[in-house]
Amino acid sequence: MTTALITGSTAGIGAAFARRLAADGHNLVLVARDTKRLREQATELHDRHGIEAEVLTADLAEDKGIEAVAGRLGDRKNPVDLLINNAGFGNKGRYLDVSMADELRMLKVHCEAVLRLTSAAAEAMRERGRGGVVNVASVAAFVPRGTYGASKAWVVQFTQGAARDLAGSGVRLMALCPGFVRTEFHDRAGMGTDNIPGWMWLDADKLVAAALQDLARGKTVSVPDPRYKALMGAAKLVPRGMLGAVSSRTGRKYGPQ
Repeated sequence: MTTALITGSTAGIGAAFARRLAADGHNLVLVARDTKRLREQATELHDRHGIEAEVLTADLAEDKGIEAVAGRLGDRKNPVDLLINNAGFGNKGRYLDVSMADELRMLKVHCEAVLRLTSAAAEAMRERGRGGVVNVASVAAFVPRGTYGASKAWVVQFTQGAARDLAGSGVRLMALCPGFVRTEFHDRAGMGTDNIPGWMWLDADKLVAAALQDLARGKTVSVPDPRYKALMGAAKLVPRGMLGAVSSRTGRKYGPQ
């Protein structure tokens, strides 16, 4: 049986990955900050699917947390075959309205942790000649819209570059770029969602199924829904300056309230 490690596993997209991978027979390493929720999740997945679910409590906004997860990814005796870098969050407010401490915390989780964990996993996977990494980004990566979008753009560019450098090694890397997904993400950030049209919402389980299919096909970037693929295709045709203005107005309309 193979083992998958999922950061931010207790809710949203991370929880959907955990459900799907457990159902497919993968053992799991579940990573999040809340030990109680992790243990409850591990017990439920073990009882339902008969897989082994290891719990690793870690805060990826702290060096100690990143080091703990990187150490587990580098364990050659108990290898991890698939890494899902899903942990992340949003800050409510425009640039300069958010404290510098919160901005740096976001970059720590979205960029530094992704770099260090991907590197730890990929190094061990390259030695074995097989493995996969999914770095969860966002369609916000493709539009000029604040620190969140900028951090996710970094995830996409990093993942694509690393995938090219590891081509032929047996290690697959993919950036997953979802749109709005019904999770705890917006509630935790204090963001209102009543003004977001129903057609823009995605189902987390369907999103994960499409993402795993794209990984198996060897894609390095996955926008796993026809609606968002169409939106991103249209965005490529809009001049950058105009796209920035549209993105700003859309963010005020459909973003935090």
